[in-house]
Amino acid sequence: MTTSSRTGNTGSTGDTGNTGNTGNTGTTVPTPTPTPTPTPAPALLRTAAELDALPRPAGAERAVVMTMGALHDGHATLIRTAREAAGPDGQVVVTVFVNPLQFGEAADLDRYPRTLDADLAIAAAAGADAVFAPGVDEVYPGGEPQVRITAGPMGERLEGASRPGHFDGMLTVVAKLLHLTRPDEAFYGQKDAQQLALITRMVRDLNFGVRITGVPTVRDPDGLALSSRNRFLSPQERHTALALSRALFAAQDRLAAQQALHERAKATAPGGDRAAGLNRLGEARAAADAQAVALARPNGAPAAVRATARAILDEAAVRDRHPLVLDYLALVDPADFTEIPDDRESGEAVLAVAARVGETRLIDNIPLTFGALT
Repeated sequence: MTTSSRTGNTGSTGDTGNTGNTGNTGTTVPTPTPTPTPTPAPALLRTAAELDALPRPAGAERAVVMTMGALHDGHATLIRTAREAAGPDGQVVVTVFVNPLQFGEAADLDRYPRTLDADLAIAAAAGADAVFAPGVDEVYPGGEPQVRITAGPMGERLEGASRPGHFDGMLTVVAKLLHLTRPDEAFYGQKDAQQLALITRMVRDLNFGVRITGVPTVRDPDGLALSSRNRFLSPQERHTALALSRALFAAQDRLAAQQALHERAKATAPGGDRAAGLNRLGEARAAADAQAVALARPNGAPAAVRATARAILDEAAVRDRHPLVLDYLALVDPADFTEIPDDRESGEAVLAVAARVGETRLIDNIPLTFGALT
């Protein structure tokens, strides 16, 4: 901390209230730097009994953010969002638990990073009041549970097909943690879109008394979605991995351009010939041919979205070094994660992708709206 004082006779008139000048010498005395208020450490709770003893806020809400640790700014954004929603008088609880039920391979479970000390610091800075970090024996006393939540058909698609049983294990631990933490509202990242959809469905179908809120995906400046697994990527592998976000955003741009073209043609020739309308707009002749007009129709959008994303992913898959190995690219209905048909003209959708780069498996997605301009 820098302080200012008068150590001698510098020609001052003795006015000690003037802290900006020492007298006729013209020397500026530094303004004292205030001591920063330390961020209070969140309470670290290890057992269900300790969590149960945590006082609930009187007249305010408890918000919960569930994580498997190895926190990054995506998790911090969830915690900050929960803090804002709960308000200054509310309470934010972060759970840190690496759930063995949702890992298909023991090696993947062992490889998952455990960084509790760093997690506590991130949680504190983001505004958490408590961190519940139980051991496996605390969550599953007596071994793996005999009764579990089943994800149903929606849990067998995409991530569920690639990782059988993953969503059953995820929903089982989420259900347990919701019962243990008893929040008014729980926050989950939209990066795990299928997980968020299943949790929302479970809460609705089984009458959990909690609000589920999705928080938009947080990305690094280069576009890569934040993930605890990104740390395993080499610089060259990370370069390849950027194809995931590039494919998603290119598809989003293609959809926006296609819908804008459709709207312009419709506005210029209402009820008439789209090609003639495009010609009157002064478009290049190629843009008014039969193919371009067909693509400008709203029911051509799903196919164009898939093709645009696929082209970028295919290019990344044939690189000589560190190729991308695509698991799936899917354009799905966010309500049940079934594929969107090519003749879909309006409604919400999620474009989801999963791939491996080296030994690291990554997922990403982007929400889309068809017929947004109609």
